Parts: sequence; structure tokens; C-alpha cells
Amino acid sequence: MNMKVMAALAFCFLTGACTPGTQANSDAIAVAPDFSGINHWINTEPLNMAQLKGKVVLVEFWTYSCINCIRVMPYVKQWHDRYRDQGLVVVGVHTPEYGYEKIRGNLETAVKRFGIEYPVAQDNEYRTWNAFGNRYWPALYLIDKDGRMVYQHFGEGDYAQTEARIRQLLAEH
Repeated sequence: MNMKVMAALAFCFLTGACTPGTQANSDAIAVAPDFSGINHWINTEPLNMAQLKGKVVLVEFWTYSCINCIRVMPYVKQWHDRYRDQGLVVVGVHTPEYGYEKIRGNLETAVKRFGIEYPVAQDNEYRTWNAFGNRYWPALYLIDKDGRMVYQHFGEGDYAQTEARIRQLLAEH
């Protein structure tokens, strides 16, 4: 393994994000982009932001073989279970890092293995990833009831802060 790869893996491990240059929280407000170029939906019919207006949406960019994504998963699943009846919609956008992660059957197997019950969008061409301007696995984006992106977090950690923001958004309006 060359030194660049080793350095990137060390960064990934130390920061909790699978792409260099991460660890940022932001409250920038922008209209949330729609889901584009989705190859396949799991656990749902196709979704779009217009039909999710009035809900709080947590968009999670992940890939099933990223250890940091796997470590974030219990929190995302817990938020889905805890807040779905209060208006939270979790959408996992699976954007593959490796070729084998693009295979639909592999993704469906991973979703079952991890017990993911919320909607998962397969974003093999990175169209939704690029629409969000995303660069990291895992990445969390919160969208308010008016369809504005109001929070983002890259990598692991800050779970209490993210959950507090979910609760705050659910209580608005």
C-alpha cells in the first residue's frame, strides 16, 4: 500500500469521515436539491422533495462498506424509529465508493443485514451526491419543513447535537 493511501486511511480513521477535509457543522440555509439520477429505491416508492414538504428530512449519504458509515448507522436507525411518527423522514442515499457497491443485489443484501427500514436511494452516478455538493461519507443533512437545508454534519460524532436539531425542527411550525 502506498503512502498516500495509508495517509488517507489514517485520516479517515482519526476524523471519522471517509474523505479528507471534513469535520464541519453548518447552519447555512439553502433550498434542498431533489433526489436525482436514482438507480433504484429500497423500502419505498420513489421520493422527491416536493412530496416531503411539511416533514423534517434527514438525508444521510453513506456506503455500506465504509466503517464510519457503519458506526453512524445505529444513531440514524434510532432517530428513524424514535421520530418517524412525529414527522421525521430519513432517506439514506447510498453513493458507492467501490464498483461492487454499485451492484443492486449487494446493496439490497446490506440493507437487510443492517436492518435498515427507512428509504434508501441508490445513487450510483453521484447525481444526488453532486446536487447536494457532498464530498464525504458519512454525511448528514437536515431539511426543514419548508424544504430548506438547515444543518449538515460530516463524519462520526456530534450525535446529541444532531438529535437536538432534529427535535428543534420537528417542534417548529
